[in-house]
Amino acid sequence: MDNEVLEFDIGLEGGERECEDDEGDIEHPMAMAMAIEEDELADADRGRGTATSGSGGEIYVPEGFGAGDLLDLEPYEGMEFESEEAAKAFYNSYARRIGFSTRVSSSRRSRRDGAIIQRQFVCAKEGFRNLNEKRTKDREIKRPRTITRVGCKAALSVKMHDSGKWIVSGFVREHNHELVPPDQVHCLRSHRQISGAAKTLIDTLQAAGMGPRRIMSALIKECGGISKVGFTEVDCRNYMRNNRQRSLEGDIQLVLDYLRQMHAENPCFFYAVQSDEDQSMSNVFWADPKARLNYTFFGDTVTFDTTYRSNRYRLPFAPFTGVNHHGQPVLFGCAFLINESEASFVWLFKTWLMAMSGRPPLSITTDHDSVIRSAVLQVFPETRHRFCKWHIFKKCQEKLSHIFLKYPNFEVEFHRCVNLTESIEEFESCWSTLIDRYDLRDHEWLQAIYSACKQWVPVYLRDTFFAEMSITQRSDGMNSYFDGYVNASTNLNQFFKLYEKALDSRNEKEVRADYDTMNSSPVLKTPSPMEKQASELYTRKIFMRFQEELVGTLTFMASKTEDDGEVVTYHVAKFGEDHKAYYVKFNVLEMKASCSCQMFEFSGLVCRHVLAVFRVTNVLTLPAHYILKRWTRNAKSSVTLEEHSCDIYSYYLESHTVRYNTLRHVAFKFVDEGAKSPETYDVAMGALQEATKRVVQVMQSEERILINNGKVRSHLQIDESHTNSRSGHEEGNLGQHMSEDDMDKSIRELMNELEFANRKCEIYRSNLLSVLKAVEDHKLELSIKVENIKISIKDGL
Repeated sequence: MDNEVLEFDIGLEGGERECEDDEGDIEHPMAMAMAIEEDELADADRGRGTATSGSGGEIYVPEGFGAGDLLDLEPYEGMEFESEEAAKAFYNSYARRIGFSTRVSSSRRSRRDGAIIQRQFVCAKEGFRNLNEKRTKDREIKRPRTITRVGCKAALSVKMHDSGKWIVSGFVREHNHELVPPDQVHCLRSHRQISGAAKTLIDTLQAAGMGPRRIMSALIKECGGISKVGFTEVDCRNYMRNNRQRSLEGDIQLVLDYLRQMHAENPCFFYAVQSDEDQSMSNVFWADPKARLNYTFFGDTVTFDTTYRSNRYRLPFAPFTGVNHHGQPVLFGCAFLINESEASFVWLFKTWLMAMSGRPPLSITTDHDSVIRSAVLQVFPETRHRFCKWHIFKKCQEKLSHIFLKYPNFEVEFHRCVNLTESIEEFESCWSTLIDRYDLRDHEWLQAIYSACKQWVPVYLRDTFFAEMSITQRSDGMNSYFDGYVNASTNLNQFFKLYEKALDSRNEKEVRADYDTMNSSPVLKTPSPMEKQASELYTRKIFMRFQEELVGTLTFMASKTEDDGEVVTYHVAKFGEDHKAYYVKFNVLEMKASCSCQMFEFSGLVCRHVLAVFRVTNVLTLPAHYILKRWTRNAKSSVTLEEHSCDIYSYYLESHTVRYNTLRHVAFKFVDEGAKSPETYDVAMGALQEATKRVVQVMQSEERILINNGKVRSHLQIDESHTNSRSGHEEGNLGQHMSEDDMDKSIRELMNELEFANRKCEIYRSNLLSVLKAVEDHKLELSIKVENIKISIKDGL
């Protein structure tokens, strides 16, 4: 029989598995789709025959049918097909025209050779979901799927004939549910297919760094509508994920080979691999020796940077970073996160902590992510966890774009509310006013970030160290260590070359900063000994930040508001701006001050408000506890310079201030007690007069000692010679004839000698510290030269 042939593409490549709205108990997932284009149908003739399939499948149209009638062609008993796949494709094409989805329901095999000889294709809503308790009791269903099966009877049965052809043995046309209109058919599972051309475009755009949402927008525009694309954003997202997974699996051996090689070259190179239940590699972590050493110096605050996973880069790559003594990002380790579950993050954090000798950081900054948050709580229960404010602001642009367009001032007010409020009460009031003014109290996302405000709004975080120079003057966005090296098109084959290049660049920048600090003196802007002290202790960048605060004190006035004898409270504000005051509590005995702005707690640098109080209380040098070693030139030194003294004069000034404040504290208490009654007044006045005489005598004695050849004569020797001269006349009677005045004089002389000896000890101690500091400086200079030579050799090669 002569038959006309109609070509069509069955498209058996299959759609990707959907992750949101399909039932999980489909017996045979139908991932095939067939598109019969109308222009192809126009070439078809009528005729009775068979249908075959393949890469360029054929349908033999029965004789007597016109091309236009093929649009209304439906299955009937006795209809023949060349293969089971052709029957399936035809029924799926029919389902697309009518408006329902199909799937494979059951099959029957030959007892002779086990080959399938009968198939039944049904409507996807056939039957009912199996709620058998035995099937679900052993597994917890975290996200129950929507019930879609309603017992529909529509079906097509085909069986294999002795001739090898497949014949329709049964067909049920009627459905017990509404069918889907043509503009929604592309959402049905069996009709969702990513064509070869679409895959090529997706691959190209994915390599360029575009996400699934933007790629779908491009496809919709290219095809002329979502219904003509043929699949949904979920399919696109899943295809991209699987594409990435296949790429990673192909290159994963490169990662393992690299890590093994690095560990073989240096046993201090740490790496660990997490495996899935099927023993396939899931996640990888590594830290080189320099990263582990850096953590011992700068591991007080850590950033877990997942930006390479979420917004710009498509590699599941996440480094641990911190801040060094120059304010530069420094690496603490890296991870590839192929599986991003909570269990994976818990494993990663525990592994990282083990590599860092088990010492958790004071604070950690991550993206705003509930899974990461849960893992941090489990592994770092004592560490202060902060969400990256920069990420939240970036998310605002997406979630509140319609508000930004409608109200141009909203964004500015929102940033001011978060960044510039000085207290928790002020923030709460400002937030409430802002939400009410723009009628956003019911905005779900805003309420969600407000509920987590203690983990990202600055006023709640100032009491914890995060190594940031200022609370409001810069964004607290993560320092992306690999920016400019790893990008959206980076694959694992290229990654480690770029990774090593980034390490070399960062190391070179640190060496350069060390060199600049050691070989150039900053310009001092005040005659303050404190500024000179800081310039010799801090690195160049940190000193510049401190100098900014010190110079800023010139515009502030500090006035005493409360004094309990031990702690004095000062009101610090700019002239004429008393409504913007800060409050500094100063412990005069311990030389410790705390400011309401909490800048020292947050950044490790003294704020201008505390420095203003130091100025009015005659504190001329920074007390040792206000100089964090991690910000100094010797941050990576093993020598501890406890006093942080620069020279003898600076130490003398500091000691003088301590003595002054201690005497002042005791004197105030003495005056308070002495003034309570006339009797205590007379006793106190007499004691003060006697004390004044003794102080004058000590001062006169001190002057005589210092004038006598510029050094102290041993009073012990004087007393000894005096005793010996008298022993010939009054041997054994010295104690009897020594008057009380002579004993007091000897005691005073001994005390003066002890005081002078203490001063000499401090001089020797200061000189020793200077020598140690010079040794450390020389070691640092040699280290810089070595690093420069290494870089020059590497560049030459």
